[in-house]
Amino acid sequence: MTIDFDHFTPLMSLFGGVMIGGAALILMAFSGRVMGISGILAGLTQSHQNKSELPWRLAFILGTILGPFVVMMVTGQGIEIRPVAQGPLLMLGGLIVGLGTAIGSGCTSGHGICGLARFSTRSLAAVMTFMATAIITVALIRHVL
Repeated sequence: MTIDFDHFTPLMSLFGGVMIGGAALILMAFSGRVMGISGILAGLTQSHQNKSELPWRLAFILGTILGPFVVMMVTGQGIEIRPVAQGPLLMLGGLIVGLGTAIGSGCTSGHGICGLARFSTRSLAAVMTFMATAIITVALIRHVL
């Protein structure tokens, strides 16, 4: 396995990780909420139950969508997109991920960033399952199919 040093950006990765961790900490400190995208999005679709939750959830989702465009405007560079699947395989993958977040009571960001930071054994089991599934999937797609 070789590392592509043209795309290996440890400082930018560290900066991004610190920003994500900081955002998770701020959300937890000020609202007591876990920063998991599936829970935030689900709460947005169910915002009729609690109108006070709507503004921050909407801001989070809009920031997630608009963030890359802000980076492109600030840096003047495009963001490289490398699709790993297309067509039916992409749709199947999305369906499986959505099903997994429902069954696992959260997504990779909620369990991996916030759950592990809180020493949640349920999150540890979920992350181990995510990682094992990812490793098996990559092995199957790259070496068997």
